[in-house]
Amino acid sequence: MADALSVVPAAVLRNLSDKLYEKRKLAAYEVEGIVRQLTAVGDHDKITAVINLLTHEYTYSPQTNHRKGGLIGLAAATVGLSAEAAQHLEFSLEQKGLTFIGLDRPLLHVKGSDEFRPFIQVVRGEFIFHFNKIFDALCKLSADSDPNVQSTAHLLDRLVKIRKMEGQTEALLQFLELPYVLDQSEPAQSLPSSISRGLFNMLSDSSHEIRQQADSALSEFLQEIKNSPSVDYGRMAEILVQRAASPDEFTRWTAITWINEFVKLGGDQLVPYYADILGAILPCIADKEEKIRVVARETNEELRAIKADPTEGFDVGAILSIAKRELSNEHEATRIEALHWISTLLSRHRSEVLSFLNDILDTLLKSLSDPSDQVVLLVLEVHAAIAKDEYNFRQLVVFLVHKFRMDNALLERRGALIIRRLCVLLDAERVYRELSKILEGEADLDFASTMVQALNLILLTSSELSDIRNLLKLSLVNAAGKDFFLSLYPSWSHSSMAIISLCLLAQASPIICYAMLTIVAYQHASSVIQSLTEEDINVIFLVQLDKFIHLLETPIFAYLRLQLLEPGRYTWLLKALYGLIMLLPQQSTAFKILRTRLKTVPSYSFNKEQIQRTSSGDPSTHTDYMSTGLQFSEDGIMDGDSHNGINFESWLQRFQQMQQQHRLHSKSQARARNISISTKEVKEIQKPEEVRGPSPGPEISRPPSRSSRKGPGQLHL
Repeated sequence: MADALSVVPAAVLRNLSDKLYEKRKLAAYEVEGIVRQLTAVGDHDKITAVINLLTHEYTYSPQTNHRKGGLIGLAAATVGLSAEAAQHLEFSLEQKGLTFIGLDRPLLHVKGSDEFRPFIQVVRGEFIFHFNKIFDALCKLSADSDPNVQSTAHLLDRLVKIRKMEGQTEALLQFLELPYVLDQSEPAQSLPSSISRGLFNMLSDSSHEIRQQADSALSEFLQEIKNSPSVDYGRMAEILVQRAASPDEFTRWTAITWINEFVKLGGDQLVPYYADILGAILPCIADKEEKIRVVARETNEELRAIKADPTEGFDVGAILSIAKRELSNEHEATRIEALHWISTLLSRHRSEVLSFLNDILDTLLKSLSDPSDQVVLLVLEVHAAIAKDEYNFRQLVVFLVHKFRMDNALLERRGALIIRRLCVLLDAERVYRELSKILEGEADLDFASTMVQALNLILLTSSELSDIRNLLKLSLVNAAGKDFFLSLYPSWSHSSMAIISLCLLAQASPIICYAMLTIVAYQHASSVIQSLTEEDINVIFLVQLDKFIHLLETPIFAYLRLQLLEPGRYTWLLKALYGLIMLLPQQSTAFKILRTRLKTVPSYSFNKEQIQRTSSGDPSTHTDYMSTGLQFSEDGIMDGDSHNGINFESWLQRFQQMQQQHRLHSKSQARARNISISTKEVKEIQKPEEVRGPSPGPEISRPPSRSSRKGPGQLHL
């Protein structure tokens, strides 16, 4: 302190604390000259001593005039420092000198701008590095109850606003993260105590004026950023991402607007921050406010349009993690966009995505149960894109069957949609072959039967599967048709009704070589029907039969109905249909439909001899055999390769074996149910005895009475 007193004359110090502003101003000029001389010779120790003197003896003084003199003296010292101001600015702010720019409440009992403007003008851009402290103080003091404090704070606020950001990213980062905890005792501020950090929090202030001013300030800063040639958009985007999840609408909209501008301006700078930004954008796509949704969608498209490579810092795994998370979002729009991102990544970075497949596959499979059909269709497109190679295709079908096994409701609600769409995306024949291969060895026989029935119904009804239906119709005359027919047969054997419909579907040509020592097309279907046992004709079978009878009236089986115009030629078809009608309850709708159809069969082409020979299984009854060029042995079996190389008898045996497994399984389940019921009944019977408790001892040892030994039907007297 002695060094400072030796440097600054006593008269100057007296005038610096005078009640007259003019004397304080003259003294300040003297201080400016002294500091300027010390700066010229580089005597920073004495400069620091002068600053400490003005700070401790004047700005901290309880006397108002001393505080005013200290303030104007420090402002003058700042002018005298000129280019050296920044060096002493850090010390002054961090140690004791924060008060010299008017941030200590007692010191703000000062009017006029002369005490402040020199400081702001000299330090220029350097003060922005301490802007968080300045801004924090301004926030706290702007609502001070003392008018002089408010006046001075507003003055400094205006002075601060005239400075340009000049690309100071670090300063802006600090600004965006400013502590914003206002004094709850001040009546002008009714903010909740939970308000934490940043100017963005002011956007949700209860005061409309504060929200407007905060928005205005942010708009000005955004304009400065857009005009700046060097801004670290990525680091600032990290802060904005947090604000995009704010419960306050205005805050979300402002944050997403800033992010939108950053994505447009930052471009490749934002590559390492894609995941964070996407995590903020996707939820906003389904925001309840339309203006937020519009900006979020625009930003999402901008972001997806930027093509980046993993070698440039693009983190595929992080993006997939965000997309996976948003697949569980409650809003359909967000889930859809998450799937679009996965699809985009697959098309651009397939190998990288597949390396993370185990992390996302389960979530993608769960999304097949999504309540939105659009989401399910997009999920299937993603699955199809993954399943382009053979290994992933096999894995997809295995996982899909497992999903249906674990969730029967999914198979019932969405089975048709999923299978049909996959057939379009991945080739219907390929999908059905793989499903059949898996179901052939399915251990859960009940599920296998249900799944086959579903696949069969889809096969018979879906327009997308018309090509493979046509292929099946060529099973006996085309190698590809035969191969496909035989690939389905083992798994279709899980359901007798599925086998019957498959055989009828494959009989587009007059003749099919099938087992049971017959070569007639529909004789096999008739034989399968007659082989059904009491156990086979259950509720499930009758439901399937009902559906099939209705399908016989659709265009798919038009060829079959036309064949009924020649009952003499297609006697076994007629017999098969009569077999089906005999299995139906007479009061059922299906019975009435089929009976009406059979009544339309013309009788003119029947003759007694044909009917008798057909009933005996004589293939020579069919006049069209000769025109086909087929050769028959003495026992009625087709010779050579005329049956297209299919050993129908062995396939029929496989069908019968599979049906026998189902019968045994059904009996086993029935026994288990009976045991369970019996056990339950025993427990119910025992309950009253347990309530009464054990009989007295003498009764236990007493021999049974004569009446108790009477036989059944005898009265107990």
